[in-house]
Amino acid sequence: MSDSLNSYVQELVNIYLKHTDVEFAKWSKNYLRNQFDFLGIRTPIRRKLTKQFIKENGLPQKKELKDVIFMLWDLPEREYQKAALDILEKAKKELTKDDLPWLSSLIVKKSWWDTIDVLSPHIMGYMFSNNDELIHSFADKWIEDENIWLQRSALLYQLNYKDETDEERLFRYILRRANSDEFFVQKAIGWILREYAKTRPESVKTFVANHYLKPLSKREALKHL
Repeated sequence: MSDSLNSYVQELVNIYLKHTDVEFAKWSKNYLRNQFDFLGIRTPIRRKLTKQFIKENGLPQKKELKDVIFMLWDLPEREYQKAALDILEKAKKELTKDDLPWLSSLIVKKSWWDTIDVLSPHIMGYMFSNNDELIHSFADKWIEDENIWLQRSALLYQLNYKDETDEERLFRYILRRANSDEFFVQKAIGWILREYAKTRPESVKTFVANHYLKPLSKREALKHL
């Protein structure tokens, strides 16, 4: 790994370390059920710091992007995974279908809703919209996997698709996991239906009326109908 790559990540680490907040770090760790350690940087501050960092240092070169993301992902504090996602969102136009395997590996590493809900709709959703031939190789397999974060990712990648939503695939995925006892899967089903209802309210009403959904999923789906 190059010295410039190390210095890029180290510079961001140095900036973040100047803005730690012990009490907010404790609160944040508790909020995410003690899954991760935190520096205690509030989201608006972290985003401002990362934006300024990118303005001054630029985005990683494409050939180094994967290594930068993995380095940040491996750091213990959760803010660094969020920084990785911020960088990915800024750099996503540079991504190609060859990047999807390593991108999808992030779904199952240090998994929780706060990373999945960026990775799936904002990164994977973007990738699939430009490479729909990859949906079969990835999302169709995720919904069949026993890992709940892969299931959630399959359900949510179309979150921002609106009129471009593949309704048949969406409903098929939902029915595949409609009986799940996992909170985060039930919640994802409700969320994607609620969002799709803004575009196709009658389709969602009909679907919910004609199929069994867990109470949480159904409640979330019909919240604004």
